[in-house]
Amino acid sequence: MAAFFNHCIENLFFAVYTSSLVLRRYFMAKTKNQKLKILYILDALKKTDEKSPITVNALIEMLSDNGISAERKSIYDDLEALEIFGYDVIRTKGRNCGVFLGEREFELPELKLLVDAVQSSKFITEKKSARLIEKLAALAGGGDQTTILKRQVLIQGRIKAQNESIFNSIDRIHLAIAENKMISFSYYTYIVENGKIKRISRHEGKKYIVSPWSLTWDDEFYYLLAHDEKNNMIKHFRIDKMADISLTRRIRKGKLLFGVTGISGYTKSTFSMFGGNDESVRISCDNSLIGVVIDRYGNDIPILKESNERFIFTAKVKVSPQFFAWIFSFGKGMEIVYPNNVVEQMKASLKELNELYNID
Repeated sequence: MAAFFNHCIENLFFAVYTSSLVLRRYFMAKTKNQKLKILYILDALKKTDEKSPITVNALIEMLSDNGISAERKSIYDDLEALEIFGYDVIRTKGRNCGVFLGEREFELPELKLLVDAVQSSKFITEKKSARLIEKLAALAGGGDQTTILKRQVLIQGRIKAQNESIFNSIDRIHLAIAENKMISFSYYTYIVENGKIKRISRHEGKKYIVSPWSLTWDDEFYYLLAHDEKNNMIKHFRIDKMADISLTRRIRKGKLLFGVTGISGYTKSTFSMFGGNDESVRISCDNSLIGVVIDRYGNDIPILKESNERFIFTAKVKVSPQFFAWIFSFGKGMEIVYPNNVVEQMKASLKELNELYNID
């Protein structure tokens, strides 16, 4: 009898112990989930907008699906806590009563601007563009705003780079600048061989070693501005044509030269980022082209009156075929008047065009 009684006691203690263990784990799980309640609510609010609010009942149901019990009062307390923290939680009344997130880190017009920039950027591949725009659309929240952003996306058919590693290249360049190190890399260009396009390495396959100083965006492409120690000059490289970028142990050079030139000075002197010899060129312009000159050189460019119809300005430029093409595109409205060697180069370029098109 005593043995039977002891056996029953042991079973009872075991059952109580097991039940308490299960209950303990259950309440621990519930407590752990409860701590995440406000985060779930915030995540749900990020998917709302003025036309697509979420009701308190819907929040309670969403929390229940995630193993979190909640009452209406606790939901209102969490919404108030989010407001105190700085979130623009707006309550609506009437038929579409509920709550939604008003002001966001990025407003819809700002996101549209960023999406347009990604779409028009030739240096970002089609695949990367689609991924970036998807992330930007997520920042819009949900409802109509996300739909509007996705509706304006048009990537296919646009001219895009093919280099998928461009983000890694940009990251390595920024790291080199931060650590004040020179970099080495291969640089590629394209040629036509037997009627087919072929990519080849420039510099006879040897790696470039330069001091990176800045990145700049020009004519829808991303460029590295760097100091070339061998020639003691600032050069630019298109990032989507760079590969195998590595940081060296050498400290960067050319700080003084880059400080004198600066990003704005360099980009103003180049045309479509084509290099050439630096020259201070005096140009005569029709008064109607003042907007073109300001767009190119800024509204602080000094000008002199030449006549009632024309003005003169002087700018430091890198003389190249692209510079001559820019002048030529305005016809009689723009004329190089000094120095004589640049005037003669312009005449030679026009003579080549005359011969090419057999113009009498």
